Amino acid sequence: MVYLKTKEEIALMRGAGRVVADVLDALRDAARPGVSTAELDRAAERLILESGGKASFKGYRPSTADRPFPGSICVAINEEIVHGIPSDARVLEEGDIVSVDVGVFLKGYHGDAACTYPVGSVSPLRKKLLSVTEKALELAIAAAVKGNTVGDVGYAVESYVLAQGMGIVRDYTGHGVGKNLHEAPQVPNFGKPGRGVTLQRGMTLALEPMVMTGKEKVALGADGWVVVTADGSDAAHFERSVAVTDEGPEILTPWVSS
Repeated sequence: MVYLKTKEEIALMRGAGRVVADVLDALRDAARPGVSTAELDRAAERLILESGGKASFKGYRPSTADRPFPGSICVAINEEIVHGIPSDARVLEEGDIVSVDVGVFLKGYHGDAACTYPVGSVSPLRKKLLSVTEKALELAIAAAVKGNTVGDVGYAVESYVLAQGMGIVRDYTGHGVGKNLHEAPQVPNFGKPGRGVTLQRGMTLALEPMVMTGKEKVALGADGWVVVTADGSDAAHFERSVAVTDEGPEILTPWVSS
């Protein structure tokens, strides 16, 4: 069931989303060669707790997992797509790309967003991947208007990404967000115009294109959490929480693009 938020609820979600954005902006600057993913996690948790919030992901356990997620953020490097567990043993290197996914629970509501950052100087293909994925998110947001459908949003992403010669992650989707981290409706990054759930005022959605440079098959890592490209190609992930309003989509997680 889709839960439509009131203006008061959306105001609370802005608060959670602002914290998410602040954390992502801080981690963009912290993602340097020699820094471990656990260091990023500790910095994020400190900022979240100082805000009065809680990390949405820490202790989260979907029905498909055999244990709760241990980190405050998800960190995925290069061929990793999503749900990477932070570790002191994973150290960023020059030329990597690193995806950071942040969720914050504050005053009863969640904010959820992600960015993928270059670590130092990256290859032209990795630069293109980041640019294409971020542009796909912009197109998804532009399509998230009242009266459109989730198929319109997915088509906006899919048609652009495929035209750039890249692949879509089809096994994982965007979603509603609010009192729960994951709510209806699912918002795939592919679709047909006019199909699926119609967007209404008060919907709050986490839109999150995940794009890869190789083939569109994915695999689950040995830890049971991290999702990787099956062929070892690179992947990127950009996400914002958005409210559907009469005036158009409102970004609730206003992180600053790198």
